[in-house]
Amino acid sequence: MYVAVKGGEQAIANAHALLAKRGRGDRSTPRLTPAQVRDQLGVLVSRVMTEGSLYDEDLAARAIVQSQGDVLEAITLVRTYRTTLPRFGTTLAVDTARLPSERRVSATFKDIPGGQQLGATFDYTHRLLSDPTDADVSVDLDEGEPMPRVTDLLGASALIEPVSTHGPDEDPDPADLTREPTVFPMTRAERMQALARGDEGFLLGMGYSTLRGYGGAHPFVGEVRVGEVEVELDVPELGFAVCIGRVEVTECQMVAQFVGSSQVEPTFTRGYGLAFGRSERKAMSMSLVDRAMRAEELGERKIAPANDEEFVVEHADNVQATGFVEHLKLPHYVDFQAELALIRSMHEEIRLRREADELVRPAEATQEQETP
Repeated sequence: MYVAVKGGEQAIANAHALLAKRGRGDRSTPRLTPAQVRDQLGVLVSRVMTEGSLYDEDLAARAIVQSQGDVLEAITLVRTYRTTLPRFGTTLAVDTARLPSERRVSATFKDIPGGQQLGATFDYTHRLLSDPTDADVSVDLDEGEPMPRVTDLLGASALIEPVSTHGPDEDPDPADLTREPTVFPMTRAERMQALARGDEGFLLGMGYSTLRGYGGAHPFVGEVRVGEVEVELDVPELGFAVCIGRVEVTECQMVAQFVGSSQVEPTFTRGYGLAFGRSERKAMSMSLVDRAMRAEELGERKIAPANDEEFVVEHADNVQATGFVEHLKLPHYVDFQAELALIRSMHEEIRLRREADELVRPAEATQEQETP
């Protein structure tokens, strides 16, 4: 903290007051409410919930308003609040196979059971600024019935690897990265936790690098779907699971080629991504990076940054990255003065050496002249 700055605590209090004033803006305009952010900036809210590891639209919207639109600050606020919440149970694994989709598209098959559903997407817009009043339209959304996964069509013909090679009794519960230290190598489930919390922009860059050749894979989008799925909690007293609510999620499955080996027949492999709310870019980036980080598991060479589990995981967390970068603004007077003194001493040493060299040269020149 800048306790050495003139004014001390009062200066910091004034900085907070100025921040609040800048955030409020022109007082003649209505104050932005969290409800407006929640309802009209849903994509932003989805990102804050996903990377903040907490599904709460109202809380995420409140954090966005408080942070004045700084997404990383909002994510930090949500994660900080999350640490104060008690845990009273663990839900069952979400069954996305029963996900009724508002949006569901596939790039691998034209005709799929249930058809392609465009849903709410920017994919077909002209990317031109429009009149805000053009959005005042009414559309009835019907998610309909659950649809079979596109990858199941390949699975029925044994053309794609199974979802899991473990039996129901062999699949251990993954470690919780929010409560346990990161240990490498990680299981795929643990990596997926890290990717879900990872920065969307970083994962997008990593995913893009794999498409440009730095990862050895150029997969197809097997399926992207968006919709609400039930969350169930196992209640021991009742002896069965109870639905405690529904959350909106985006799921992506990438289909990538695999040449096989002498022991394994050639088959397609999977990359998987899942994120809260409408987060297609994040889910797709996750699935690209997930597939890239499976290189060693599939007997492929690790030749690119996206193949390196430790590199990706250690640099994907935007809260840690932000904290480390922004801590450079805090006082480093002692460290800098130490380096400054070192540089000055080196300069002085060089100056003395040069002066000594200048004194030696005339003597050497005189001695050469006197030599017959």
